[in-house]
Amino acid sequence: QVQLVESGGGLVQAGGSLRLSCVASGRTFLNYVMGWFRQAPGKEREFVAAVNWSATSTNYATSVKGRFTISRDNAKNTVYLQMNNLNPEDTAVYYCAAKRFGVVVNPKAYDYWGQGTQVTVSS
Repeated sequence: QVQLVESGGGLVQAGGSLRLSCVASGRTFLNYVMGWFRQAPGKEREFVAAVNWSATSTNYATSVKGRFTISRDNAKNTVYLQMNNLNPEDTAVYYCAAKRFGVVVNPKAYDYWGQGTQVTVSS
C-alpha cells in the first residue's frame, strides 16, 4: 500500500502561483511513477502531469504545458506541482496518484490516490 497526502492548495487570484506537494509513505517511493490529476465540479477527473521515478521523463496536459512543472524529491518521498500563471479554468480539486511503470495519462492506470487539495482561482 502507498499512502498519499496532498497539501498546498488554496485561493489565488488569476495570474498567481501555487505549489502543491504530495508526500508518499508505505512503499518505496522510488518505485513509482507519480501523477497529478484534477477534477472540477461536474467534470471528469483529468490528467495534469506525471513524472517517472528518476524525473527523466515527464508528461503534461496541453492545457498546463508551459505553466505547470512537476518535480520529485525521492529523498523526501515527495512530488511537487508548481503552478504559475493560474487562471479560473484551473479551479479544481487536485489529486496526487501513484503507479508502477510508465508515465501515462489514464487515471484508471493509477493504483493509489490521495484525498485531494482544493485549488480555487479567482478572476
